[in-house]
Amino acid sequence: MSWRVKIAAFTGLRMMNENDYVVIMAGGGGTRLWPLSRQNKPKQMLHLLGDRSFFQMAVDRLNGLIPPDRILVVTTADQAEGLRGQAPEIPVENFILEPMPRGTASVVGLAAIALRQQAPDAGMIILTADHVINNIERFQQLLNSGMEVARLDYLVTLGIEPTYPATGYGYIQRGEPVWYGFESDAFRVVKFKEKPDLEMAQSFLLAGDHSWNSGMFIWRVERILAEFERWMPDLFSSLRLIEKDWGTPKRSETLQQIWPTIQPETIDFGVMEKAEKVAVLPAEELGWSDVGSWQSVYDLLPANENGNILLAKPVVEVNSSDNLVVSENKERLVVLIGVDDLIVVDTPDALLVCRREDAQQVRLAVNQLRQSGHLEYL
Repeated sequence: MSWRVKIAAFTGLRMMNENDYVVIMAGGGGTRLWPLSRQNKPKQMLHLLGDRSFFQMAVDRLNGLIPPDRILVVTTADQAEGLRGQAPEIPVENFILEPMPRGTASVVGLAAIALRQQAPDAGMIILTADHVINNIERFQQLLNSGMEVARLDYLVTLGIEPTYPATGYGYIQRGEPVWYGFESDAFRVVKFKEKPDLEMAQSFLLAGDHSWNSGMFIWRVERILAEFERWMPDLFSSLRLIEKDWGTPKRSETLQQIWPTIQPETIDFGVMEKAEKVAVLPAEELGWSDVGSWQSVYDLLPANENGNILLAKPVVEVNSSDNLVVSENKERLVVLIGVDDLIVVDTPDALLVCRREDAQQVRLAVNQLRQSGHLEYL
């Protein structure tokens, strides 16, 4: 039996090792879906694609892979109650609250010290609360394969297969294979690359050796903490102080004192771009979207015979096509006359109207509101 076949026997759909845990990062504000997404109702809590919120879908796709008591959720205090209500199967104590957002590096670090308290040898899968993944079987296969690679002491990331020359994503260049599996192979990461311009994105696509950075990671707890100690010593020192009081009555007080002093940073820039022995699993046929704009919502939903997607009632369409209409007011009539390729989002205190091609600029409007002090709209 070849090495490839031997490894294959350990992959596929199955419950993960009892020492493996999933951490769902669920503290973001999701301002790119403003005005529906707000600080008190962020993107992960929205029900845009059906009866389940983005967060609930993130939990659902772990069914059969890992039990709810081995799922941790890191979020902020103002979002915790809403998220708990959406996933009552996850124990209350598994919700870890950061006093304020400090970037994904601190989220990973906080979850890592919490896990080390109960399972020092734990494997750790980092997922997001606000993405869409349609191929659940493939997703679970990738997580199983990724954990096998992580046990070889790699930091592992999932790389999304590019479908167009996107300028809004970071890229990962892969090198030689480091692991062969029946369902998934892993490759050494040559380089993480920041969001490119269009010409560079086109060259990445043509090269065929680049993936989009998904923001999903797999590693051993001790390995990621060692990387924090090496590459982010200030954060590591803060985490050690928090960990010292984690299992004591002083936990909350210490966290409140230390957390504001942490410098915000992403796990990508803080660790992944610098670390050695980093592997990427290309995630083909995953059906992935980060739902990063209203255009993404339009792309994910079925349109009517006019090309319109109407998440509102009542709506009258006259010579209008390829529009997205979202309304929270079920009594307000929306009438479209002679308009195409628009996004219309109506909430009780704000109305958004823009061309679909300008959907990414919603964040600029949010920035203006913040700078002008109109925080009541955020």
